[in-house]
Amino acid sequence: MWKVLYIAPTQDRAYKLKELLDKNGFLCQLKQVGMRHNSKLGTFEICVPVSETEEAYEVLPENGFLG
Repeated sequence: MWKVLYIAPTQDRAYKLKELLDKNGFLCQLKQVGMRHNSKLGTFEICVPVSETEEAYEVLPENGFLG
């Protein structure tokens, strides 16, 4: 089961976060919401497995993705 870890306001931000999570060994998926597919506009949900949520969430502020 997957859980939304972060909602990115742009495609670029979503891909940067996905790259960061991949580099740190986390599985993740991107899901575009709020706009039609194949558009760089809209928001993107970054999801991780529920079992990895806490650990993945700790990586975010260390890399400027919160606050």
